[in-house]
Amino acid sequence: MVSDASGSQPTSVEGLRERLPARSEVQEGLDMERNASEKVKALNAEAAGEDKDSGEQRTYGRTPDGTVFTVPHTEDMVSQLFDPTQPKNASDVAIVTVLLYLCGLLYFLPTRLRIPTFAVIFLFWRLCYNGGIGWLLHVQSNHKRLTLWAKRSDIFEKPDSGRNPYPFVYKLLKQEMRTKIPNDYDFETAPLEYNTWLLFRRVVDLILMCDFTSYCLFAIACGGRPVDEKLPMTIARWVCGIALVLFNLWVKLDAHRVVKDFAWYWGDFFYLIDQDLTFDGVFELAPHPMYSVGYAGYYGISLMAASYKVLFISIVAHAAQLIFLAVVESPHIEKTYNAPPPPAKRADISGISTPPQYQSKLLSSLSPNSPPTTSPSSTPSPVHNLVGLQNVDFFRITDVSVALLQFYMYGIAFLTPATFAWQSLFVVNAVAWRLWYSIGIGFILDRQSNKKRWTRHFVKYGESTEEAWRQWKGIYHLSMITCYTSFVCATWKMYHLPADWTYGMTTLRHVIGVAAIALQIWTVTSIYESLGEFGWFFGDFFYPDSTVSRLTYDGIYRFLNNPERTIGLAGVWGAAILTWSKAIFFLALMSHILTLCFIQFVERPHMQKLYRQSLRKTSGVSKSLKRSLPPPLQKWTGSVDRVLDETLDFVEEYIDAARPKLAAGFSSFVRDSMTLFKQYPARVTITRLAPDLAGFNPKDYSLEIDMSTPGLQLEAASASGREGEDGQVPQQRTDSFQRSTVEYGAPIRVKWTAPLNHSKKDWIGLYMVADNATREATKVSSQGRWIATNRNSFDIATADAGILMTDVLVAASHRQDGESQDFLSGIMEFSGDKLWWTSNVFEFRYHHANKHNVMAISLPFEIKISRFDEDSFDFSTSNIQSAIETEILPVVQNCFDRSPDLAPRSPSDLFGPTLEREGKYAKRVVYAIQRMFGVEFAPEVVAADGSVRNLAWRICEARRVLAPYSMSRSKGGGTPEEK
Repeated sequence: MVSDASGSQPTSVEGLRERLPARSEVQEGLDMERNASEKVKALNAEAAGEDKDSGEQRTYGRTPDGTVFTVPHTEDMVSQLFDPTQPKNASDVAIVTVLLYLCGLLYFLPTRLRIPTFAVIFLFWRLCYNGGIGWLLHVQSNHKRLTLWAKRSDIFEKPDSGRNPYPFVYKLLKQEMRTKIPNDYDFETAPLEYNTWLLFRRVVDLILMCDFTSYCLFAIACGGRPVDEKLPMTIARWVCGIALVLFNLWVKLDAHRVVKDFAWYWGDFFYLIDQDLTFDGVFELAPHPMYSVGYAGYYGISLMAASYKVLFISIVAHAAQLIFLAVVESPHIEKTYNAPPPPAKRADISGISTPPQYQSKLLSSLSPNSPPTTSPSSTPSPVHNLVGLQNVDFFRITDVSVALLQFYMYGIAFLTPATFAWQSLFVVNAVAWRLWYSIGIGFILDRQSNKKRWTRHFVKYGESTEEAWRQWKGIYHLSMITCYTSFVCATWKMYHLPADWTYGMTTLRHVIGVAAIALQIWTVTSIYESLGEFGWFFGDFFYPDSTVSRLTYDGIYRFLNNPERTIGLAGVWGAAILTWSKAIFFLALMSHILTLCFIQFVERPHMQKLYRQSLRKTSGVSKSLKRSLPPPLQKWTGSVDRVLDETLDFVEEYIDAARPKLAAGFSSFVRDSMTLFKQYPARVTITRLAPDLAGFNPKDYSLEIDMSTPGLQLEAASASGREGEDGQVPQQRTDSFQRSTVEYGAPIRVKWTAPLNHSKKDWIGLYMVADNATREATKVSSQGRWIATNRNSFDIATADAGILMTDVLVAASHRQDGESQDFLSGIMEFSGDKLWWTSNVFEFRYHHANKHNVMAISLPFEIKISRFDEDSFDFSTSNIQSAIETEILPVVQNCFDRSPDLAPRSPSDLFGPTLEREGKYAKRVVYAIQRMFGVEFAPEVVAADGSVRNLAWRICEARRVLAPYSMSRSKGGGTPEEK
């Protein structure tokens, strides 16, 4: 029982095994956010209908706390700085002054100092852009730190209130904002998040303008005409450069037309606008157009400057922008706009359901969250994928074969001389593997599409459809990897390191070649992310009626119907440009032709037969290009398309009639999928200043674990049977102390006491006992497992998560230690990511003033996973599944952070899509199962089973299979568990 600071009646905490909380503060916050979102969306839809004919449209937004407000209209960066009709303020004058200073610096600097000086200046502003702005946005996205800074500094509070220590800053900001936004804006009543965003965008204006200006000045400093360059080449250079700059300008303007200032200045990091946007124009041309094709102007300027220095610094800038996208923007977009809906809960079903009838008990499983079926599997197993380094498993014959073949081929390629004979051998080897990979694999797929020949072969020998699918995946994966390995080896043999990098276009060839290879790697990764394992291996050829067989027009397929036709083979052409070899050019041309034939004669007929009218005829890029053409050209392109379609249809009919039908196959290419797992644990800097401890006595601090919390208990030590004779005698104690144990994943409540003058930046962390060698100071990072003693004391949003009571005054009369001073106390709860998800002995440490000086340490406790008592059950009986369900349900609920929206309430509840997005939940569950039952599962198995009931059935089946190796004493000795 606990009571809050207001003196309300104690509140009892229900046990986890009885029920989960019906509603929580988090759930109420989600409901409030959902209601505000619906209200904003309705207001924006209404405003769009009313203001369709007017020049301006009123827009509504909402803050994280649910406040709905009118979002005023703001001008773009260039207009507000350089448009004379727009009002100007002091920040505009400051920005323009800095830009003029940079221009003057270029004029007055000596010629020999211009290039290095402006290279350093540009890199500084680029670091401010991608590093500085990126860090600010990162902490705002994860911890709301910018809005917390604004709130705690009180810079937006009225000076009359007496809380604003900077009245001059308040007046300056008010004048700045009101000058810029004369309509629909009141500085005093606008939400704090919106005012913070306005202040942030002024910083962005300065950095972005200085970044681009310094880049242009660097290009001017490096610009010139190469010696002996012919006039036609000069004209071509400038024409292409100007065209790229104009294209870049159109991309930026069209992107701003769609996303407006709100997204241009990362407004959704501060507040949200719920409305239906049409992402047309440039957003149908390329993914993230402002960061991808939006940098074409940099390469256009490099062309006009005719300088490799400008080209390389452009590549550095573009790479930094893509890293900014991957590290900062993409995680925020995924978290804000692509969060999975909470799983639908259904009533618990009494009794034990029929166990799921898998085709292969332990090696296959259902598709995620699908019900069990007794018919032959209509969906392939989603567990134990093949593609990607993270899925390599040397217990699998396919992976062993791939590794051995690569070792063999790369070893011979690197150790043999680059003579004509060896070069010819590797080129012929690459040709042979390409022919097999294209024609051979294509023939198999064609026969599978028309006659189910591959599947029929395995059914004839009593195998299942899923066995045919697994064997097909293995042969396709092996063929693909070996095909590209042979191509890389041939390229290596034909490549020679340049003796003179300045000769001709040697450097440019290498830049273009490496860029083309990088483009193919990105394309392949994007294809796999869109199609998944099922589509990657042409799953609809084997499971045409599966629910997984569906058309995909998201990801890269939003822009291209068949990426393999064009940029999907950019890497082989990049290798040809790198080597400048006729043999590699021949290989690249052959690969491209075979790929086009495969798409035309294998993929396209199957897709038309399976999906019919659902096929999209025009890609996003094609629509964008056609819209940009004049009407006469649009009609002409339409006529050309019809002629091409009729010609291809004729060729297909001719080949069908001629027999045998040609088959060519080529799907995709190198597949080292780059998976970005990002984790941003809160960190506390380890700094210790002994003078800060003056006046503080550690005896005035204390930490106590609340043992009344469900999942915590006291127990005596028990013998394991492995001790000597004396060690098995029950321990004799001289006190009443008992060991504290905590169930795996159970929340832990901690009570703390501190003197009245304790620092508001005190904090409590959770550590393994063995991680610290001293009791006076902590010398290891908390890795996010800490909670502040006082709210709003840290600029990290998660610091306050878990505070239940804080700074409750306790009179000296209630003290039991004989002291005569009043003290403060509080209660906090460690749960979820603030716990350790492993078995060990831990302790809590009370730290002083945002440092690592320890003032108090709790008694140690053990996080424990109880072993399932299998001696009481027979795994061959039917009641065992019910017992396992009862045993693992509370553990699974703990692993899901006991969230009402995520944790299952009954064995039949489905886990939902959050499990696939947040892989930590599945890893927690399989660890607990291994400790409880001695069975090791892959995390993917949890997502595939989809419920506690299916998981319990799988545990039963695994235990039956492993019965000869049981560790149970009653069943005899066996094979030790693998650690």
